[in-house]
Amino acid sequence: MNKIFEVPLYAYDRSPDQDAPAPVRHKVAVIGAGPVGLAAAIDLAQQGIEVVVLDDNDKVSFGSRAICFAKRPLEILDRLGCGQPMVDKGVQWNLGKVFFDDRQVYDFNLLPEEGHARPAFINLQQYYFEEYMVNRVRELQEQGAPIEIRGRNKVEAIGTHPDHVKLEVETPEGSYTLEADWLIACDGAGSPTRRMLGKDFVGRVFEDNFLIADVIMDADFPTERWFWFDPPFNKGQSALLHKQPDGVWRIDLQLGWDIDKEREKRPENVIPRLKAMLGEDVQFELEWVSIYTFQCRRMEQFRHGRVIFAGDAAHQVSPFGARGANSGLQDTDNLIWKLKLVMEGKAPESLLDSYDMERVHGADENILNSSRSTDFITPKSEMSRILRDAVLDLSEHHEFARPLVNSGRLSVPCTYDGSPLNSADALDGPARTRPGSPCPDAPLGDEFLLPKLADKFTLLTIDADAPDLIEEDGVEVTRLALSVKDDATLALKERYLGDNDSGVYLIRPDQHVAARRPSFDEPQIRAAIRRATGKE
Repeated sequence: MNKIFEVPLYAYDRSPDQDAPAPVRHKVAVIGAGPVGLAAAIDLAQQGIEVVVLDDNDKVSFGSRAICFAKRPLEILDRLGCGQPMVDKGVQWNLGKVFFDDRQVYDFNLLPEEGHARPAFINLQQYYFEEYMVNRVRELQEQGAPIEIRGRNKVEAIGTHPDHVKLEVETPEGSYTLEADWLIACDGAGSPTRRMLGKDFVGRVFEDNFLIADVIMDADFPTERWFWFDPPFNKGQSALLHKQPDGVWRIDLQLGWDIDKEREKRPENVIPRLKAMLGEDVQFELEWVSIYTFQCRRMEQFRHGRVIFAGDAAHQVSPFGARGANSGLQDTDNLIWKLKLVMEGKAPESLLDSYDMERVHGADENILNSSRSTDFITPKSEMSRILRDAVLDLSEHHEFARPLVNSGRLSVPCTYDGSPLNSADALDGPARTRPGSPCPDAPLGDEFLLPKLADKFTLLTIDADAPDLIEEDGVEVTRLALSVKDDATLALKERYLGDNDSGVYLIRPDQHVAARRPSFDEPQIRAAIRRATGKE
């Protein structure tokens, strides 16, 4: 077993708050030091906002857990200063194959176009992910950033007030109380915060269970996502194979609904299943075994006054499609810049309602796709199974059938169509960069576009004139002036201009498009800035 599970990353250390005569007030408290909570805290600290992270554990999460991290979250992690170690360690992949029985019916490429700094996906065990994020926290602390992680600090009670939140925290040396102007709850699918506030999930729990087995083995499988429907080694069910770093392979095996979970996790029951899949001669070692049930649920609202939920605490989807951690990172990416503007008095508190609206929209999109995947993978009637199997048969020889195959629609970033922060589209440009969309990357000589957008409002001009700086009601927008001549591949033109000769984009700090026009129009751009900051 990997020694990383045994080493405290943020060991308990008595805080001065525990000896203070009155509760100490913090700017932001984050509950949960998993990927989503750490992302929120790093984002806050990088922007100079004081934050304390509370977690009842002091180590990485046990087992590999989330392993598939998509291109958009990797781009977010680049902005947080910890993307490169993830990519360096992770297994990069773009290709996947789908099998029916013992036949390959088709393959696919998730990133067929060139001109992106990051791959479609990497596979990386969550324990490495958390370790690298904690390393980033330590770097920020060395630089004097206002961020702190408190291990073995378990929040036992929460009191909400109009202008702050009060937390009762239990430690190995007794309890203490602290306050925070804002609380971000990132404490997972079983969120104690959600329970303490009396909030619950709405949605579906699917009647099926899957076995996760992480095995260490030398194997010559390619670095691809392989999914089987009704394979010979798991008849009537499905299976999934993924490669991870360190010679670890993730295997998912569908088990059905009426099972004894504890019994199925025993090695004497797991190993025969794996040998049936891999072959009797393949030598392997079990690293981690778990069983999960498909659940597609969310809170009705993600914001409750000064308590804001993100990640699995706010929404939960089935793991096929890699939408859990990936969507959680997009939650914090959406939230933190808005919270910063509100805390600085540069935007009304109602701007935070757009977090709820946009990320509920994102959660509903993920839940819809995950529910459809689950219904296709685990048909609940004989007629549904006959239809599914016919689609799989057709897909082997007929391209039209392949989009109908759903082995887990893989995570893509959400476009916030209909968001109140969007301005009307004034450019007859590519649909992929319409208002509400995340900016696609593009090559700029030896560099790429997205790192130049950073974490601030940007006015991207492509072969168009505009001021280098615009200030609108306390919000600064800096210009990034580009030309299609900067990219010999013409990807910039194809992704941002289409048939237009020029374009002006207002881009939010989370790199989503707020407005676009064919040329600079100062009154219109100023109105778009006000709208994007919740003032119109």
